[in-house]
Order: sequence, then C-alpha cells, then structure tokens
Amino acid sequence: MAEEEGPTVELRHRKKPKSSENKDPAKEEKVSDTPIPERTPKHVLFQRFAKIFIGCLAAITSGMMYALYLSAYHERKFWFSNRQELEREITFQGDSAIYYSYYKDMLKAPSFERGVYELTHNNKTVSLKTINAVQQMSLYPELIASVLYQATGSNEIIEPVYFYIGIVFGLQGIYVTALFVTSWLMSGTWLAGMLTVAWFIINRVDTTRIEYSIPLRENWALPYFACQVAALTGYLKSNLNTYAEVHEVYKIYIFSLFLGYLLQFENPALLVSPLLSLVTALMLTKCLQLNMKKGTFIAKIMKVINFYLVCALTVTLNVLMKMFVPHKENGHMLKFLEVKFGLNMTKNFTMNWLLCQESLQTPSQDFFLRLTQSSLLPFYILVLTICLLSMMQVIFRRINGKSVKESIALEDGRIGERPEVIYHIIHTVLLGSLAMVIEGLKYIWTPYMCMLAAFGVCSPELWMTLFKWLRLRTVHPILLALILSMAVPTIIGLSLWKEFFPRLMTELTELQEFYDPDTVELMTWIKRQAPLAAVFAGSPQLMGAIKLCTGWMVTSLPVYNDDDLLKRNENIYQIYSKRSAEDIYKILTSYKANYLIVEDAICNEVGTMRGCRVKDLLDVANGHVVCEEGDKLTHSKYGRFCHEVKINYSPYVNYFTRVYWNRSYFVYKINTVISFQS
Repeated sequence: MAEEEGPTVELRHRKKPKSSENKDPAKEEKVSDTPIPERTPKHVLFQRFAKIFIGCLAAITSGMMYALYLSAYHERKFWFSNRQELEREITFQGDSAIYYSYYKDMLKAPSFERGVYELTHNNKTVSLKTINAVQQMSLYPELIASVLYQATGSNEIIEPVYFYIGIVFGLQGIYVTALFVTSWLMSGTWLAGMLTVAWFIINRVDTTRIEYSIPLRENWALPYFACQVAALTGYLKSNLNTYAEVHEVYKIYIFSLFLGYLLQFENPALLVSPLLSLVTALMLTKCLQLNMKKGTFIAKIMKVINFYLVCALTVTLNVLMKMFVPHKENGHMLKFLEVKFGLNMTKNFTMNWLLCQESLQTPSQDFFLRLTQSSLLPFYILVLTICLLSMMQVIFRRINGKSVKESIALEDGRIGERPEVIYHIIHTVLLGSLAMVIEGLKYIWTPYMCMLAAFGVCSPELWMTLFKWLRLRTVHPILLALILSMAVPTIIGLSLWKEFFPRLMTELTELQEFYDPDTVELMTWIKRQAPLAAVFAGSPQLMGAIKLCTGWMVTSLPVYNDDDLLKRNENIYQIYSKRSAEDIYKILTSYKANYLIVEDAICNEVGTMRGCRVKDLLDVANGHVVCEEGDKLTHSKYGRFCHEVKINYSPYVNYFTRVYWNRSYFVYKINTVISFQS
C-alpha cells in the first residue's frame, strides 16, 4: 500500500506551473532532489500503538495489583474485618491516630463548612489551647476524603475506615504506576517499568511506611510527587531545547509555590525559601543574557559572570525577603544540625529526644545490605556512575564552546546530554545526600533508586555510552547494546522472581494478629467512667490514641512542628523523671489535667539505644547524671516518679489517687483538694 502511494506523492511535488520553462535548470534539479517525507507505514503505526497499549496496561495492572496486595496484607496482619471499631482504631498509632480522628470529626460535623471552621478554630483537642488543625497538621487529605465519602454516597455502602484506607492504598497504586511510567518514558521500554515495580515491592521496607502507619502525610504526598516527576520527565523528553524549556518549568514552580502559600494559610516559610530566591535569580539572569558566538573568549567570560550573577542575586533576594516578610527564624533547626553532626552538644530533652528517633538517624548497615541483596544498589551505582560521567562530559564540552547536538542518536553514546537524564541525576544525588544524613528521607530516595536503576539497565543508550568509552571493536556496539538492554533486565527479573516471589506469597498466607487488650481495656474504661469534661495527661503517642478512640481532651499531642506543643511534651514527660510529687502536680494542674496515665513500657523501658530511653534523656536534662567531662554527678533526693507513685505512700497519695490499672497502664486521678497524711 505504501509503495503504491509513493509515486503519487512524488508526482504532486514535481508538478510545475506553466511559467516553469523559463526557470534556471539548476534550481529545478535542486528542487527535484529534495527528499520527500513519506507517510509512516501502517504496520509501524500498529507496532507503536501495540507497544503503548501493552505498556499502559502493564502500568495500570501493576498499580492495581500493588493496591490489592497492600489491602490483603493489611487484612492478614490486623484481621481488620473481624474486629470491633475500637480495636480497629487502636491500630492507628501516634500521629496517625490524630489524622484519622479529624477525619472522623469531619464526618460528624453537620456540614462541611462547619466542620472546616471547627478544625481551623479547634479548642476541643488540647487543653488551654486553640489550634488551626488544618494548618498545623496538613489536614487537606482528611478534608478531601470526608467530602468524597459523603458526596459519593459511600456512607450507605462502606464503613468510613475502609473508605479512608482504601483511598490511601489506591494512592499507593498510583504511586507505583507513576514510577513505572517515569522509567518507561526514560528508557523507551515498559520492561523498565516492570523492573521498577519489582524492585519497589521487594524493597518496600525501605521504600514505604504504609504497612506500619497508613495516615502518614508522606503516604498522601509521595504519589502526587511521583506523578509530577513523571509529567516533568515527559515534558523534558519531548522538548529538547533545554535552556528555554526548563525556563518554563521555573514559572510552573513559582506558580505552584504561590498556590501552596495560599493553601497553607499564607505560610511565610515558603516565601523566604532559598530555592525560591534561586529560581527567581535564574529567571532574571536569563532575561539579561546576550547572544554571543560560542567558543569565543568573551562568551566564556560571560558564562563566569553569569554564574556569579546568579549566586549574588540569590543571596540578595533571600536577604531582602527575610527583611520584609515576617517569619520565624529556624534557629532550632540549625542547632539540631549542629548537634547532629557533632559540632555542638546539648542537654535539652526535646533536641536529644528527636535525635534519638530512628527516622532522624543515619542509615544503618542493614539498609545497604538489603538493597545489595535485591541487586538494586549495585545496578543503581553502575547507572549513576555512567550517567554522571557522561553529564560531566557534556558540561566540559559546553565550557569549551562545543555545541550540543539537537538530536541524539543511539550510536552517539551520549546519554548525559538528554535533559530528562540530567534532571533525574541531579535529583537523585541531592536526595541521596540527604538520605545519608537522615534515614527517614530514604522513603523518597529508594523509590527513585528503583526507577533510575531500572531505566539504566533497560536503556540501550546507557550501554552504548559505556561501549564508546571502552572503544569496543570485536562486536558491533549497537547490536550488543540492544541485546544487553533486553537480556540484563530479563535476567534480573527472573532472579528476583525465583528468590523473592515465594516470600511475598508466604506473607499473604501467613496468619498474623495485632493483639493489644490492655489498650482496649483502658479506652473502654475512659469511655465508661471518665467525665466528659475530663482532661488526660500522658505520653504524646498515647494521647493521640485517646483523642481518636474516646474523643476526650488531652494535654499534649504527637506533633513536632509547634514550639508550645514540644514544650508541653517535655513537661508531661517529667512523670518519668526523678522529680517530687509536688513538682509533677504543679506541672499537670497548670494544663488543667484531671487524670494522669503512667505507661509501664516507658517507666521500665529497656533495650533501646543507649542513652535514648526517655528516663535517661530526662535525667540528662535535669542534671541527674554526668553529661560531659567536668560535670559533677548530681543525685536527686527523689525517686523516679513513675515508680514511687505506684507504692501509694505519702506524699504521692496526697496528690494522686489510683483509679484504674492493668498490666500496661496505671491511671491516677489528680486530686483537686489535697489532704496531707502522716
């Protein structure tokens, strides 16, 4: 069919007007020799369609299967469908309990507007404090989930908790699909997407925390982040004029940041961000740039001047923004980093407690061992090294005045010239550097590793770049690159299937059970025996569970972005220190607390990292142990409060009356009238 159409097209182009006889024969020959673009054959169009269709089907199927896997694993782990509502809610621990409790509050509100108002002017959660819960805890996901639950009529079909966790699991499916698409776009084959998903699921201990805490903010945010990365990858891949098109990305970034500024109740921290100043400086210098012949001495001088101009403008703009925009200085963050890197020491309880959190530690050796066992880390290092070196070659070429090709062919072996590759290499290096300092950031970096490693081993351009450096002569390099781009991921996939697939199936068939009868008994007692106006004091993690399961007011919350709440947490934790009964009583009554809950797990804590137990940190902060050389050992004349109050002798019984206890919790009523006994 294509052969029959060819001559017709050529005859149409060669058709001349009547006056053409008087024209120059040379020009006529030149016109006739111009290549005529032919229509794409139908079988090629069919192949492209089939490739896209199969890839999209694989991407969507991967996301759906992962979401179903999470749902099945969650059911097996918690026996969710066989539990009462209270037992289900107890599975939400710490700050997760707070997020879900506000979702419940929105569903109970008479209207959406009233619910939002009560959250933004909330005085029913923390005693003596009115908070904007939407701003403080980023509750937009809960607002959207509550609207969807009621607007779709799901309240007649499904329970609120299943709808909530179903949305989160669905987002995780979208997350995996976005990673699939990103790797597919970069490599040109959906095989890379399949390998990305396989590595992501196998290394899920290091790629996600969805199994341990469903409502975490990252479980809502990272899927959208992955979709943005996929969209930007497609944009950069289709627009090779990197200098102009990345300029458009800057505009999108500024618009997004302004939108975030409004949605976060005019958060000034976004306006004084150094990154905003950098983007603005880059846009301004782009407007001031002059077109000069590449390679000339003046052009090189202008590049140096441009670099210093960007740096100077960034610093100047940031200083000006901080001068004119009212904001809170991040002094505590700087102090945290100083202590983190050993540049300073502190006895502050809150600072040391945060440093002891696992998510803020440096990654352990087990993390790298797990990634190596799944073959992810070795291939990631290989791909990163090749792309990084190729990118450095491009930079040196541009410094020397050599032009970058408009279109890059496979035989060129220049993977570092592709704009989307440059973007991802810079991104992964920055994320990796941060993850090496703070382990919690591995949940952003490790999925990126899966995507980048899969793209690299499935990309013929990466292998061609390597072969060009090695100057391979024995075998045709293009042919070998094409073979390796199919063979290597296939071998990796088969080995992963053989080793890890049986483990995944075992996890789904293995019966687990989350059993916490002591907490269930405590919540039941509170709902039946405590007055509605009662205020409870205890560890922030337990207070989050009490807020969710009972709705009673508490003295503190597991929220760490508010100075007042952090101070409250430190003061309430004093119940595990060596302080007098009178001191503890004054602290608790200052927050209008009516009941105190002592947790045996904290009071008798063992086995955690040395010096990171709550009672150890309190002793350091209160000066009851040696912290540095030269300090004197100070003995407290009081025993540890959480131990002494259990013995029921004066003066403890004068201030506190035990009203409930089980194996894990001791509940004391804080006396309003103090009767001193001999």
